[in-house]
Amino acid sequence: MRLARFKDERGEGLVILSQDGRARGLRVHDGGFPGDLATILARGDGALKTAAERLRSSPEIDLARCDYLPPIANPGKIICIGLNYADHSAESGYAVPDYPTFFGRFTSSLIGHGAPIVRPVVSEQLDFEGELAAIIGRGGRNISREDALSHVAGYSPFNDGSIRDYQHRTPQWTAGKNFDETGAFGPLFVSADELPPGCRGLRLTTRLNGNVVQQASIDDLIFDVATLVSLLSEVCTLQPGDVIVTGTPAGIGAARKPPLWMKPGDVCEVDIEGVGLLVNPIADQRALGGQPGTRS
Repeated sequence: MRLARFKDERGEGLVILSQDGRARGLRVHDGGFPGDLATILARGDGALKTAAERLRSSPEIDLARCDYLPPIANPGKIICIGLNYADHSAESGYAVPDYPTFFGRFTSSLIGHGAPIVRPVVSEQLDFEGELAAIIGRGGRNISREDALSHVAGYSPFNDGSIRDYQHRTPQWTAGKNFDETGAFGPLFVSADELPPGCRGLRLTTRLNGNVVQQASIDDLIFDVATLVSLLSEVCTLQPGDVIVTGTPAGIGAARKPPLWMKPGDVCEVDIEGVGLLVNPIADQRALGGQPGTRS
C-alpha cells in the first residue's frame, strides 16, 4: 500500500493511493479517521491493513490541491547513518567503517515533498544527500538480524540536507544535520510488502536541476537495512514510527571541485525505484523573512 499525509484548507489527513494514482482518504476531523501513520503502526498487527481498507472506501481527494507532509508526523527517533556507502566514505576521506556511524535528526528539521529546503542565513554550504528511509512498524530490543525486516513497516525517500561548515565545526555532526527545514521526507510511505526485502536491488538517484549527481543501488549499502535495525536495537528500544535514514552514496557537493552547493532557485530530486520521487525547491531563509535566531 502507498499512503501519504497531506494538508489542505480543511485540515490535515491521510490518503491511500490506488495503482492509477488516485487518492482516497480522510481528514483528522472526519468521522472514521484511522489516526496518523505512527498511531496506526503502534496498534500492532492488522491495524495498517484495517486502516487501508477504511481509506479505500473514503472520498477521493485531489492531492494537486494539497501540500504533502512528512509521512510520520513526529517520529520518536530519527536515526541517520553516515558513511554507509564505500564510495561516499572514500570521497569524504574516511576508511570504510566496521560499525555504523549513527547520528540523530530532530523533528523540527523535517519538511514534506514540495516544500522548500531552506538555506540558512549563516551559511551557503547547503548540500544534498539522497537516502532511503526505513520506518519501524513493530518495536523491539535486541532484535536478531534474521528477524529485523519483520520490524520494518515501509520505506520512503529522504534528503538529508546538510550544512557542511557547521557539520564539521565539531567532531560530531549534530549541528550541521539539524537546521530547520533541511530534512525532506516523503512523499509516500510504501509498505514493505510491495518492495523487495530491505529494498535490495532498487536504484537510488539524486538529481539537482535535472542533472544526476548521485546514483547507486541499495545493494551497495555497507550495512543493509536488516543489519541497521539489529545493531540499533542493541543500543535502544525501537518504537513504531521511528525512522532510520540509511545513508547516502558518493557524489555529494562537498566532495566536488569546486564544491556544488544547493542555492535558492535550484530543485533537488531524490528518486528511489519503486519507492517514489521526492522533489524540493531550494529557498533562502532571508528571502522567506527569517533572521538568525528565528524560525523562518
